[in-house]
Amino acid sequence: MSHSGDGLHTPSYLSWRKLQLSRAKLKASSKTSALLSGFAMVAMVEVQLNADTKVPEEMLIAFAICTTLLVAVHMLALMISTCILPNIDTVCNLHSISLVHESPHERLHWYIETAWAFSTLLGLLLFLFEIAILCWVKFYDYSKAAAWTASVILVPVLVIFIAFAIHFYRALVAHKYEVTISGIRELELLQEKIDAGDTEGRANGIAPYSNIQIV
Repeated sequence: MSHSGDGLHTPSYLSWRKLQLSRAKLKASSKTSALLSGFAMVAMVEVQLNADTKVPEEMLIAFAICTTLLVAVHMLALMISTCILPNIDTVCNLHSISLVHESPHERLHWYIETAWAFSTLLGLLLFLFEIAILCWVKFYDYSKAAAWTASVILVPVLVIFIAFAIHFYRALVAHKYEVTISGIRELELLQEKIDAGDTEGRANGIAPYSNIQIV
């Protein structure tokens, strides 16, 4: 859809932009959660442990807890996405800004953000921990050096991941702040123009609502 520059800051268009953003977040969340939870389930099912394994029981408990949390977090994000996304898609496919109020994306904003955070931030962190623990469980009986190598490689990856997440969210918050400030300034300019028009009308002896007819 194409819009003129004057209509880009109307409440309906801003709500439409939020609708499209919520739709994109839910789609990304559902795909990521389905993929990673499937990998976690396969890893837990396919891992082979010997009866006389030397893997410490604490490590097995950590593996079970991490896998369960990973699947539970992604399933929660997937459930939220599956429940909300059809209602948003229905409004988006109509391609009409006038119907944006029929979408629940404003009322369910916090649920959408929760699904996004669980799928991207918390879910990916748990997945990295899952890989580290799985390497120990898998290679402990054969080569501890291989397990240590995998853990050492994952440490800088985890640091980079956390640093990028912090930088991304700070940049996103700064961008939202700038957009909000810009919108407030435009509203102030619009209010000043309206006040100036009313003042000029009074100076010319014209009432602001002289064209209104009462029936």
